[in-house]
Amino acid sequence: MKKELLVIEDDKALGGLIIEHLKHIGCTAEIAHSWAEAKQYLDAHEPDLVLMDVCLPDADGMELLPQLLSDYPVVVMTAFASVKDAVRATKVGVEDYLAKPVSLDEMEIVVQRALARISLRAEHLFCKQRLQASEGRKLLIGHSRALQDVHHLINMVAATDMTVLIQGESGVGKELVAKTVHEHSDRSGGNFVAVDCCTLPEKLFESELFGFERGAFTGADRQKKGLVEGGKDGTLFLDEIGEIDLPVQAKLLRLIETNMFRRVGGTKDLRANVRIVAATNCDLEKAVEEGRFRSDLFYRLSAFVITVPPLRERREDIRELVDHFICNHDFSRRINTVVSRNAMRALTTYDWPGNVRELKNAVERAIILSQDEKKIRRRHLTASLTAGNSVHGVNLSFDHEPTFAEIEARYLSNLLKKYSGHRATVAERLGVSERSIYRLIDRYGL
Repeated sequence: MKKELLVIEDDKALGGLIIEHLKHIGCTAEIAHSWAEAKQYLDAHEPDLVLMDVCLPDADGMELLPQLLSDYPVVVMTAFASVKDAVRATKVGVEDYLAKPVSLDEMEIVVQRALARISLRAEHLFCKQRLQASEGRKLLIGHSRALQDVHHLINMVAATDMTVLIQGESGVGKELVAKTVHEHSDRSGGNFVAVDCCTLPEKLFESELFGFERGAFTGADRQKKGLVEGGKDGTLFLDEIGEIDLPVQAKLLRLIETNMFRRVGGTKDLRANVRIVAATNCDLEKAVEEGRFRSDLFYRLSAFVITVPPLRERREDIRELVDHFICNHDFSRRINTVVSRNAMRALTTYDWPGNVRELKNAVERAIILSQDEKKIRRRHLTASLTAGNSVHGVNLSFDHEPTFAEIEARYLSNLLKKYSGHRATVAERLGVSERSIYRLIDRYGL
């Protein structure tokens, strides 16, 4: 997005030359010939940089600098260049200093250097958390068909600026999917800003998201930019979006539809340059029916949906996930720990209601309990894991009236996945011989 600059210069000829040159180098620029005109412009806009002549017809620019610098970065220009003026301007925090007559080439260098510094400061203000990406580490671990389908959707939508809704149970890794969308997008050089919507009350959430102006409420003694501005050129991830209160939902809808927002207590319409990725583990359609979620916001969010499968539907990834957690834990002395066959069988047959998060906690607990042993054994796992499956009953769904053979094939397929293809265990659960299992596998092409 083009940078927006304001030039405050009473010399109309010089101001016109500066404006044309700034537009030539790819910036959006406006001119104000007095402080009164500048104030009027600043009441409705927020430029990325201000170039100001310190000698204005209706004000002393040097006296205005502290007030102006509290909200905007400034480069000063003056015909009365002196070391004293330069030092004074630098002390109050200006980006740079230009002496008149202004060289357009020099001005171009000064402006580009100032914009680069401003961008760098913004990046450091919000932790980018990109260490994993820079080290080439995968965020989503596994090679199951279910996870490959998620990667396929990510690859299709990442290059666009479309709003994305990520659905899935708690603990499946929705934030990691959002980060992967960000890392594969053209916005990967910008910030990834995550907001946990369920931990912030309505009033605080609005001020955190959109920021607030000085005097907006008791204790607001300065202007604060919100997370929308913190995610500039990047991605804003709204986790558990179903928990947002209805008044904030209306403002979020306006942000998504128009890319415009206002800070709390503000009157300016500010332009946002951020991609929205949201996530939820609740049924938003049901929330719409119950009046807890706006239907228009739901339709905007659900333009592109990525559903993250629960861990029990991609059991073949469990071994890889376990190895990853063992290799990357950072709380104990590293030894060459492996998982015994019985322990791994318990891990792969458990249904993991807490999904990947629960698996990570279980592995880390087992690492602590195994101490200096070279193997994590079944006794190092929690009682719920070793006692058997956490979820009882069978649920087979079809989009038509199934035949008996279809039911038998589907049930057998589910058991083979559940017990990692261990035919003896499947035969034991079904109460048939292992030879019968082989015949059924061959019959149904499993």
